[in-house]
Amino acid sequence: MSSDGQDLSTDTDILQKQDWTFPVPIAYGPGRLSEIGQKSVELGILNPLVVTDRGSRDLPFIATLQGYLAQAGLKSGLFSEISPNPRDDEIYAGRAAFRTSGHDGIIAIGGGSAMDGGKSICLTARNDIDLWSFEYEQPVPEISKDQAFPKLITIPTTAGTGAETESTAMVTNTAKGMKFCVWHPQLKPALAVLDPELTLGLPPHLTAWTGADAMVHAIEAYLVPGFHPLCDGLALEGLALVSKWLPIAVQEPLNMQARGGMLVGSCLAGVAFLKGLGMVHAISHMIGAEFDTQHGLTNAIVLPVILRFNLPGQELKVQRMAQAMGLENKSVGAFIAHIELILDEINIPKALNEIDVPLECAQRIAEKALRDSAAGTNPRQATVVEIRSLVENAIKKSR
Repeated sequence: MSSDGQDLSTDTDILQKQDWTFPVPIAYGPGRLSEIGQKSVELGILNPLVVTDRGSRDLPFIATLQGYLAQAGLKSGLFSEISPNPRDDEIYAGRAAFRTSGHDGIIAIGGGSAMDGGKSICLTARNDIDLWSFEYEQPVPEISKDQAFPKLITIPTTAGTGAETESTAMVTNTAKGMKFCVWHPQLKPALAVLDPELTLGLPPHLTAWTGADAMVHAIEAYLVPGFHPLCDGLALEGLALVSKWLPIAVQEPLNMQARGGMLVGSCLAGVAFLKGLGMVHAISHMIGAEFDTQHGLTNAIVLPVILRFNLPGQELKVQRMAQAMGLENKSVGAFIAHIELILDEINIPKALNEIDVPLECAQRIAEKALRDSAAGTNPRQATVVEIRSLVENAIKKSR
């Protein structure tokens, strides 16, 4: 960063060799769920395992989905033993369910936990490789042709996770009490279905929490250092959509434009974090693993503390984010103030202690967060001592 706030990193990186990937087929629009039977047949899926979380298994969209599959002459099974923060033992149970009933594909439907559960089951469904061999920092396991991953369809019912276009999934290692990212480059969703009608029944507090998660994805992805114009462009457009439509979606739950704008904004922000994430997620992952807090809510509470830590020295990027959000004052202070205004507007708590995260955990959360892959792509590297201070501030008073 130059003295006048200009970001010089891309001027250097623009001459470096880059390998970019891009998303998967996406079917967007109200009512698109009704096409799921036809889409499954086209993909060669005749007996899918529907994967969702415990909180979603009795919601109407599960019966509707399975009804559409039956209308197309397809059998389906349901696995719903997925926690809000998916656990490795649940993934192994899902693998057993996939094999026992002879399923040939997976449809993950629900929020972020359902997406992560479905993707993780896909990773292990046709092989005997340990789940943690797929951990992001480990060498990529070799997958033979006869072990090819099952076809995967993702259907988000919240506008926040952005997990529908990639193979990465966050899973809690029960032995270590930590969340880790699992993935494989050969696993890509064969189709993502974005139907805003599915989000109409989401209550205001979940609309707020998941929507704030999408906002964090866009901001953190854009702040990751390096030259990735595809991700940067999507991050800015995702931020523009989410910042515009999130308060409206919370206040007007049946507003289809707001629901559509949020679902698309969430998807774009989700693609953007192929570039990486930052310290908000590094801390939130470990708090979620230990206290089973809702991920988007945890992110939203932690966000202001990390913005105050990260944004000095990032003036040019702040200006571009502020421009995408339509702000007249594009200073760091004004940007943070506007983010805090949005969090106030959607009733996000002002401290982690309001969701029962105790101060005594700060040291161990800091130590774990530093080992999270998202910490490595934070724009400002931090020590354990600095992270502990950030965690303590988030617990006591984030904004």
